[in-house]
Amino acid sequence: MDSFITIRIKRKTAKRFQSFSRTHFKSHTEAMATILDFFLYNEISPKQILGPTGRTLEQVFKKRISAIIAILRDMEKNQTKPTLAMIHSLFEMEEPTKRPLILEKKEIEEVQPKFHERKNPNQ
Repeated sequence: MDSFITIRIKRKTAKRFQSFSRTHFKSHTEAMATILDFFLYNEISPKQILGPTGRTLEQVFKKRISAIIAILRDMEKNQTKPTLAMIHSLFEMEEPTKRPLILEKKEIEEVQPKFHERKNPNQ
């Protein structure tokens, strides 16, 4: 069994570490070793800011999505609907009045039928 050593840490920080260690690790020693290994393996400093967090990224995405929605609504309002109305007006033509084509003038002759019904004298 390894021997233990005492390290002086402020109570507030020690309580935070103990609660963190209990939720994620079996022992405080394992927690501290894992934290140190993480910083050494990734070659970063604990004081270094790694970049935006999930919450800040979510806010940025929401703002950008809202801006995109506003742009699309503006496009629909100012470009798509008027253009669509113009296209509909072009394709909705009234039926032209039907006038006979004048190719050549023909005189209409009444044609006499060649056959007639027989008239029954009995009636």
